[in-house]
Amino acid sequence: MKKPTANILVTGATGLSGQLVIKEFEKQGIPVRALIRDREKAKAMESYTHVSIYEGDMLQPETLHAALEGVEKVLMISSAAKKMVDTQQSFTDAAKKAGVTHVIKYSGADSGIGFNSQNFIAQKEHENAEDYLVHSGLQWTLLRPSQFMQMYFPGAPAGVNMERGELALPISQGKLSPVDIEDVAKVCVQLLTQDGHDNRIYEMTGPDALNMEEACEILTRVTGRKMRHNNLSFEAYENALTSRGVPAISIRILMEIARERSKCIESHIKLDTHKRFGIRPTNFAEFVYKNISAFK
Repeated sequence: MKKPTANILVTGATGLSGQLVIKEFEKQGIPVRALIRDREKAKAMESYTHVSIYEGDMLQPETLHAALEGVEKVLMISSAAKKMVDTQQSFTDAAKKAGVTHVIKYSGADSGIGFNSQNFIAQKEHENAEDYLVHSGLQWTLLRPSQFMQMYFPGAPAGVNMERGELALPISQGKLSPVDIEDVAKVCVQLLTQDGHDNRIYEMTGPDALNMEEACEILTRVTGRKMRHNNLSFEAYENALTSRGVPAISIRILMEIARERSKCIESHIKLDTHKRFGIRPTNFAEFVYKNISAFK
């Protein structure tokens, strides 16, 4: 069966955020195009009835003609660890040349009060890519979610280890306000299917500012497994990431953000975007409960 024609494109569609955005489009029955680089990683999407898959590289404009033809709006997502500024600047140029009218950049903003983005390479790159888009002549929207709740899945960088019963992060007292990517994905769908969001910035956090002890209390209560916070030294955290085979550039990013977050005792809670788009904020306990199989 031929899939319906879509004039919306989501890049980075096989990444953590991109997958959930595409899944939300499919759930709502809205046609969308998914830009991927690796067909093997898109196997799950092949069964989706409202998703058209296009292969291409955001850094190679000549590979994007088919994906961009007839597209009006784009959600631009790319990895922070792989030449993000060059990638997004090149893609912005290609989108403009192809006749795209509106690009929504999936960006980020840490929730820590006093967080200095100049000490965090990934945030600086987001800001540089944002600036390029804003001055590109295209209509733009910047979506800035905080830390993702999905970072607390066992094996993810937040350091949750259910077997050892610990959350190992070098944050002693600081609080974070993580947001569920599924909440963010719902906002993305509305941004891409509604008018009235040109040249605006939307920030998102979760509804709770939690320190690591409080996060462990929630994990303990919901999973039934006693969890404790292991306040690692920065050196021990870096060694742990290295031993898990995390790429060097990703380790650099994670170390920078850990050092900066350790200075931020309090955390912003920003729910205006949830309210604006009629989305009930998912709290951390709800997130763990609905993903309970991942924590077993």
